[in-house]
Amino acid sequence: MLEDKQEMIALLTGVKSSKRNYYTELKETVGQLRKKNMQLEIISEVMKSMKVDMSPEEILQNVIEKLRALIQFERFGLLLLHDSQLILTNVYPKDSYTLEVGTPIPHENSLYWSALNKRQTIFQDLIEEQASFYEKPHLLELGISTVLILPIYSKKKRIGILSIGCRGSSDWGIDDLAFLEQLTDHLAVSIENAQLYNEVLRGKQQWEDTFKAVNDMIIVFDEELRVLQCNDAVREFFQMEGGLDVPMLHEMHKELLRETFLSKKPGYIEVYFPNGSICEMYTYPVQNNEQQVYGVIAYIKDVTEKRKVELQLQHSGKLAAIGEMAAGIAHELNSPLTAILGNAQLLLRSTAEQNASFTLLKDIHSCGSRCKTIIKSLLTFSRQDEYLFSPCSLNEAIGQVLHLLQGQLKQQRITITQLLEPSLPLVEASQSQIEQVIINLLLNARDAIEEKSYERGEIVVRTFWEQDCACISISDNGIGIEENRLSQIFHPFYTTKGVGKGTGLGLSVSIGIAKAHGGAIEVHSRVYEGSTFTLRLPLQFVHHTEV
Repeated sequence: MLEDKQEMIALLTGVKSSKRNYYTELKETVGQLRKKNMQLEIISEVMKSMKVDMSPEEILQNVIEKLRALIQFERFGLLLLHDSQLILTNVYPKDSYTLEVGTPIPHENSLYWSALNKRQTIFQDLIEEQASFYEKPHLLELGISTVLILPIYSKKKRIGILSIGCRGSSDWGIDDLAFLEQLTDHLAVSIENAQLYNEVLRGKQQWEDTFKAVNDMIIVFDEELRVLQCNDAVREFFQMEGGLDVPMLHEMHKELLRETFLSKKPGYIEVYFPNGSICEMYTYPVQNNEQQVYGVIAYIKDVTEKRKVELQLQHSGKLAAIGEMAAGIAHELNSPLTAILGNAQLLLRSTAEQNASFTLLKDIHSCGSRCKTIIKSLLTFSRQDEYLFSPCSLNEAIGQVLHLLQGQLKQQRITITQLLEPSLPLVEASQSQIEQVIINLLLNARDAIEEKSYERGEIVVRTFWEQDCACISISDNGIGIEENRLSQIFHPFYTTKGVGKGTGLGLSVSIGIAKAHGGAIEVHSRVYEGSTFTLRLPLQFVHHTEV
């Protein structure tokens, strides 16, 4: 009875009803707390995923599954702003698209652009809404009937659009919309940081690529003159296999770097390396916003070839001046020399050999003839002689020269060996000029043998052709030429012979003739073993007559 009374009292006082309501409300509160916890967990996941090296796809992937458990949706899309274009970048599921990822959304009649420009969340029922816009047919094709569009902003900067779609009616409430708007704010920060990081990374990569692509050497030093960075040109020049130990910092270079640090002004020095390379080194201070120098850039340019070209140009200028001077001297000397030779010949004819004056007259005539030869060489050197080109045989030119010199060479106990190629093609050349080169080379060979004081000297004359060139080589077993003098022997007025034995014009005239024929003269020599001079003439040469 007591139990029945208590139950009756509970019914009359409403205690049981209050308990049921209490448990119902408690259950709803727990559900709301769980939802809030899930929302906080998603926000926390977004915040934790705010790593600058993460892509938007990685950021979204971290929260997409938890978001699916919290909010009803069948499609999730992210569109980002790139160069004033709204581009579809990510969709979930990955096959839920009719527009290809990477497709830009046109401005005209676009729901996405409207939400972005107005910075306004748009909820759109695609079935009941009669209005047409660009995205509608694409979303309907995917079976999406309801879409929520949230603009993504970072402060006042537009980032993109978040598109959430359902296939049926959605149960999104005001709290859900508030949470999604809060989520987009955090996403905006994450995406902007990732974009900024990628932009810096791309800029760094572009700078490094440019740095490496420069052909000249670039080295970055710190205040302690330690190498912070260098490009590939430095590694190649110094043959560095690893590390940043650049073997160039002599005290002179260090002084320039220190001076640049202290003066905050660019510096310059010319650097000569043991391998013969010549470089120009420019130094530039690197300053921060407070105008403090925290590093120095050394720009090093290899100018070895440039210096060689400059020397060649200087040498060419000297040759031009010498040629002009030589031509003038030759013309000035020709007139009095002709009178001297003519009068000497007349006096010789009328003077008996037994007369004491005969020897003196003969010496005058001999010296005059020698001067005539020198003048002719000067005229040839200065290109005052006429070059008449016609097909000629190098073997025949050698025969003509040896016919004149062979007797003289035999008297000096010099053997001439001829190794002539019978099938040697004709060359387009001035035969008289080619004979002049052969004479000069043979006389030089004779003088080299005399200097060595051999019992019996030997000269070998060969003709051959290779690589479209007809060649004459003249070898001797004479004294040879030192290696450090080989680069100078073709200079005008340079001679290795004793005083009174050479004019220094023979080889300079010969190289001029060779170049006028489009050819060259090569020399190989070893001291006390002999020399070989090779005249190379092209088999096909388009020439111009020079006077």
